[in-house]
Amino acid sequence: MIHEEIMTKIQPGSKIRVWEKIKEGDKTRLARFEGLVIARKHGKEAGASFTVRTTLAGVGVEKIYPIHSPVIDKVEIVQAAKKVRRAKLYYVRSLSKKQTKKKLKTTA
Repeated sequence: MIHEEIMTKIQPGSKIRVWEKIKEGDKTRLARFEGLVIARKHGKEAGASFTVRTTLAGVGVEKIYPIHSPVIDKVEIVQAAKKVRRAKLYYVRSLSKKQTKKKLKTTA
């Protein structure tokens, strides 16, 4: 469950690190997924979600996380959102990593 103050900081354009619980057999482990938030949907209601995108081995990977999911262990804000002019950053899908950094004026 994500705390209220972190839920407000998850905005399009911010880089976040999501720790999710993965169950393998009878053991559970934590897996990290770090990337750019490209969408935030449905505010604070029960069905609210956010989409995180990153590039792994040259392939774009997106994960959609429900905000109230028990799978999420914790969420860390790596870099706060810069000023973006869109609520949904779907155009990032067609840009390279270098172009994305330039367009969003990020440093990391």
